[in-house]
Amino acid sequence: MSRSDTPVILAVDDDENILTVLEARLESAGYETLPADCAETALEMLADNRVDLIISDVKMPGMGGQGLLEEVLRSWPHIPIIMLTAHGTIPDAVNSIQTGAADYMTKPFDGRDLLKCIEKNLATAPTPTSRKQTPINSEIWGGEAQSMKHFFSLLERVAPAEANVLLLGESGTGKEKAAKIIHTHSPRAKGPLVVVDCGSTQPTLLESELFGHVKGSFTHAMKDKKGLIEEADGGTLFLDEIGNISPEMQTRLLRFLQERTIRRVGDTKERKVSCRVISATNASLPDMVREGSFREDLYYRLKVVALTIPPLRKRVEDIPVLARKFAEMYCKSQNRSMADFTPEAMKLMQEHPWPGNVRELQHAVEGALVFCRGDLIRPEDLQLEPQASPLPDEDSLSLEDNERKAIIKALEHCNGVKKAAADELGISRRAIHYKIKKYGIDVPS
Repeated sequence: MSRSDTPVILAVDDDENILTVLEARLESAGYETLPADCAETALEMLADNRVDLIISDVKMPGMGGQGLLEEVLRSWPHIPIIMLTAHGTIPDAVNSIQTGAADYMTKPFDGRDLLKCIEKNLATAPTPTSRKQTPINSEIWGGEAQSMKHFFSLLERVAPAEANVLLLGESGTGKEKAAKIIHTHSPRAKGPLVVVDCGSTQPTLLESELFGHVKGSFTHAMKDKKGLIEEADGGTLFLDEIGNISPEMQTRLLRFLQERTIRRVGDTKERKVSCRVISATNASLPDMVREGSFREDLYYRLKVVALTIPPLRKRVEDIPVLARKFAEMYCKSQNRSMADFTPEAMKLMQEHPWPGNVRELQHAVEGALVFCRGDLIRPEDLQLEPQASPLPDEDSLSLEDNERKAIIKALEHCNGVKKAAADELGISRRAIHYKIKKYGIDVPS
């Protein structure tokens, strides 16, 4: 992530030659450049880097320049975006200006004119709104581990934006708590936070729960009912266990994310809804996309920003803080004096793999307070089930871990040839170069 005072410009174009020209021209003028060959990669770069201005082609595969513009206006409204267009598509560029783009230029463009346009828009760009709030790391217990410090830093950057967020992590890591913190620190904090458990709601009922229905639309529809998406208007919609929704629901949800309108079951009227969508899963959505059980376009709409909560076994330094906080919480609720842990009990907890993560630790502390005599919790009070073997790192459902491993595997299979590895992964050469740099991958020569 760039920390210098040099302006950072994100250049987005699916034409490799134009991208190369832009990169050379911008860097010769003293700008730091992030090149991306599609809107989807550009959004990933926006989540990972400081960006001061965007130059984007209008016509590109996938969500395209217009889709990128809409996401930037919603999530990073302080970043000016200059649209590039061919002469035949000038009306598209004009429409982009009306939508909210800062400026547009036609191809082929004069390099000096482009630099003047950049300089003008950088000079007039608004600064990000500062929000004085309680530090996020005071709202999540722990944070001694480096992995959690990194998670906090990402959470603080993402929360004030409007971007859709996909929370990843094993069961019990605290994804719903993270969603609540994002909502609390967002511009929509005064609006409602609506939580939907997609895993526990029957597929036949989920459509009515999310979109609502009108009277008489099915047998037991005795009156009009507002859906949970409508209830979230002006606030945040949290979709937990998003990987469990049916193909039909995936299609309806995608349409809502694209159009920001919904139609109740049995109704003909479209209703506009403005809400931020946070989703969570402990499933591997990339694997589901490859298998064809989850829509790729929906996946990218949900994953404008992806955050992974580390499993407890990878943040051992946080276990003493969490255990004592839980003990304090239960002692207060039970009106008993504060209990602490013997060194042996703490050592046992730090060596336990915690397959159920923070939730399992919380329940273990609650149970230990029932069995402990006096104010000291001993190893036998914890009643931890012995594990046959430590959980391997491969069990981590970190999207970044999985992506990094997939890239390394493809590079090894292709003898270090990046273009061949990119083709095998179904991504562009620019994207694989960015991800190799992002993950610090050593490419075999």
